[in-house]
Amino acid sequence: MKPVRVLVLFVGATLIPLSAQTESDSAIKSKIVALEQLWNQAYKSGDTKALDFILDDAIVLVNDDGSVQTKAEFLASVKSSAPQSSGQQQQVAPESFHVHVFDNVAIATGVMRVKGVEGGKAYARHERFVDTWLLKHGNWVCVGTGATPVLH
Repeated sequence: MKPVRVLVLFVGATLIPLSAQTESDSAIKSKIVALEQLWNQAYKSGDTKALDFILDDAIVLVNDDGSVQTKAEFLASVKSSAPQSSGQQQQVAPESFHVHVFDNVAIATGVMRVKGVEGGKAYARHERFVDTWLLKHGNWVCVGTGATPVLH
């Protein structure tokens, strides 16, 4: 009987931290989803202050054409995107979304619909994205992002 009691205590002690971790992961996932939505809204509205807050200073941004931007280059491109510019994304909307949590790192993956105008011609396409978030000084910041066109 004593070994069973020890086993029950061991299993119970093991499950309590696991359920706490699951709740913590759930809260982190909700926070990342909110930050992703903030990013999309800030991008659409040209809110570089909000983007500056959620993007790490050392972020690596890999665009769907394979080009790479620094944070400063990305923010400058958002600021210079006026409605009358010849190349502008008008809508970026996630269609599917998943967040995986690894301690102080979260990876957001999904597919987004992108609509815009380039060279005077309207376009609509789907892109798969991967965003890497890091808990840094108590705040979640995006440290890496990449997008690639979905061709099928």
